[in-house]
Amino acid sequence: MLRIENLVLARGGKRVLHGVDLVARPGEITALVGANGAGKSSLVMAVAGALPLDSGQVTVDGQPLAGLSPDRVRALGVAVVPEGHRLLGELSVLDNLRVGATQRPAAEVRGAIDEVLERLPELKAKLDAPGRALSGGQKQMVAVAQALLCRPRYLIVDELSLGLAPLVVKRLAGLLQEVAAAGTGVLLIEQFTTLALSISRQAGVMVRGRMAWAGASQDLIDQPAILTRSYLGS
Repeated sequence: MLRIENLVLARGGKRVLHGVDLVARPGEITALVGANGAGKSSLVMAVAGALPLDSGQVTVDGQPLAGLSPDRVRALGVAVVPEGHRLLGELSVLDNLRVGATQRPAAEVRGAIDEVLERLPELKAKLDAPGRALSGGQKQMVAVAQALLCRPRYLIVDELSLGLAPLVVKRLAGLLQEVAAAGTGVLLIEQFTTLALSISRQAGVMVRGRMAWAGASQDLIDQPAILTRSYLGS
């Protein structure tokens, strides 16, 4: 499993994560919800190797990730879809996908891209289009495809629904369910709690850099007062 234990992190001299514990299991979607500024994206960057930890540890199937570069973290099976649909705007969609497949042997790249395009056939007609010409939903599809190209054991998606139309969100949520059903562990970071809880099995609520609650997603659906209290910090 992907395990985060007692994670402490400071940015700009200010502590933003305070002993965070979280687990994502293979074949399941785990949701991490919380208001803007709760520390969710900092957690993502720390797990991905983009920010150094002050203390605590992150392991993937028992392998420590702390201190490793983002490329090494991905090579060990953890792929991240960052917030904001980040693509190389001057490159074509196909070239963006090739960038995502750089850790694959050259002989496997074309087949891997074809495999991902079978999951996201909407992109087939856009392969020659520059990344900057895509809609927000199409950019997010490419970002997810890039992450899937390394066949991750664990996929972390930061703010899947941000700025996207409901139909696109529904499409991408269905894709994450397919990915999890195939055995990949998915950690979904979201402000939109209804979406996150509806497709996840386990959930955590983060408030001001701390885990305020963790348990079964269905418990938060059945008892919304838990979520309300967590958001209010009471």
